[in-house]
Parts: sequence; C-alpha cells; structure tokens
Amino acid sequence: MLYTTLGASGIRVSRLCFGSLTIGPLQAGLSVTAGAGLIRRALELGVNFIDTAQCYANYPYIRAALKGWPGEVVLATKSYDYTAEGMARSLEEARRETDREVIDIFLLHEQETALTLAGHRPALDYLLEARERGLVRAVGISSHAVEAVRVAATMPEIDVIHPLYNQAGLGILDGSREDMLAAITLAHSNGKGIYAMKALGGGHLAGAARTALTFVLATPVIDAVAVGMQSPAEVEANIAWFSGLEPPEAVLRQLQGRQRRLLIEEWCQGCGSCVQRCPQGALKLVAGRSVVDAERCILCGYCAGVCRDFCIKVI
Repeated sequence: MLYTTLGASGIRVSRLCFGSLTIGPLQAGLSVTAGAGLIRRALELGVNFIDTAQCYANYPYIRAALKGWPGEVVLATKSYDYTAEGMARSLEEARRETDREVIDIFLLHEQETALTLAGHRPALDYLLEARERGLVRAVGISSHAVEAVRVAATMPEIDVIHPLYNQAGLGILDGSREDMLAAITLAHSNGKGIYAMKALGGGHLAGAARTALTFVLATPVIDAVAVGMQSPAEVEANIAWFSGLEPPEAVLRQLQGRQRRLLIEEWCQGCGSCVQRCPQGALKLVAGRSVVDAERCILCGYCAGVCRDFCIKVI
C-alpha cells in the first residue's frame, strides 16, 4: 500500500480510503459483523483511512472494526448541520458512536456554492473551535460542485477537501472535469489535502475500473481516493491496484458482471422527497411513483436517507 500526507495537514493516510457508504443501510445493508469484517480486512492489508458520514448511519460498523485494532487509523466524517449547536451534537455523536476521543477529519457535507458555505459558517466556526480544543485534527468540506471547491481552496481555515472527480466528469454539478481539476489544483497549491470521491462514477466506470482508478491516482494534486467496497473481492482488487499489483484471477472473476443499481421498490407512494433530495436530477415522478434515470444516477444513495417508506436502496 502507498501512503501520502493530506496537504499541509500533517495527516498521513493510505492512498486508498475505505469509502464506507456502501456497507451500511443506504446501500448494501450488511450486518454490522459483516461490514466491520470488510473494514478490518482492509486494515490488515494496509489501508489506514476510512471515510464515513453522519447520514450513512454506519458508525457501529466502524467502532466494531476498530475494536482491538493496534494500528493508527485516520477517520473522516461529515455532517449537514449548519448551526454551531447542531455541529456540536454531530461531533459528540461521532466521538461517542465510534468510540474515539478525536475525529481526525470533520467535513461540512455536500457544499455546493459560496452561499451554501456562508450558510454553514456557524457550523464551520464550531469545528474550528473543536480543532483548537484537540477534538478534531482537520476540518473541511465535501462537494460535487466546482464552485464550492474553488471557494474553499482560498479559505485559510480549510484543511481538507473531498471533491467528486473521475475520468468522465460524471456527477459534477456545475462544470466539466477540467473545471473541477482547476479548482482542485488551486486548493492543493494552497496546502489543502485532497481525497477524491466517485472515481468510478457511481459504478458507471466499473467496467474499466483499473483504468478509471489509475487515471485519478495519476492526478498529482489528488492525495488519496475514497472507494466504496461491499465484498472481500472488491477490497482485495482495489488494494492490489492501489499497490501497483494485479489482483488474483479468481478475484477478478468474482468482480466480472458486478454492477450496482438503484432499486425503487413497488410500494413507493410517490411523495417526491427523493426527487427533491437528488443533486444529480436522476429521479422523477412518473404515474405516482419515483423512477430513476440510470444514466444520471451516481449511486450516492442519499435519496434513500429521505425515503419515509424505506423503499430505496442501492443493490
């Protein structure tokens, strides 16, 4: 496994970050034992960096995976809270539920514009205070949008940025791949740690996974890449690729034909909450129920978090 330092933060991480969204209730819905086992296997193979978020509802998986683990692990989490009080609760929840005194990286979740960042300023100020108190090591944002990355790039108080970036530019809300790269390059030149998301474009690039991952890894201004994994084969294949090796043939065979999709169950009542929540515009109401445009969907699973009837999941 290759390691790097996230910008000027001083935080040393594996270049492969375990993206934990995929193991929890918004996607695969693995048992805590099974999900924790996957994380633990990744740790055993050299990964020391885990990405999660409050809305992923998978802190118990991470706590179970880290129990008794002797090595250092860097944990990044995120929250949508925009008030100081709300962010204080989010930070305490993360510390309590993962059984960690310090959260290494805490991000404002899914920032889109300068206006969004301004609206979340009280929450950011609380995180900066928490950093001063030693409860958080680094603060920053996650974003699918060029504008938010560009704005955060010039904010001296921001340590880490978690942007969407892939070879095809899939999922970028307000520009091209080149636009996002320019924003990331500015951020990196200003000392921000960069760990990218959606290198496989929400599964759209999974058929050429190694090529897609190699492209992002070869981008000099990207320090690490968060990749969602749901199976031992995915863990082993990604760790091999990130180490410059070829996975065993048996592992590659297990991955062939594996393609995730967004499932909307028949009992959908057409409330429209998921349509409003989807940042990609991949959902619409047709004949009283939600329908997905697979070409636009990047399988973030955020729509599932607002479904009142629990009828959406990534499978």
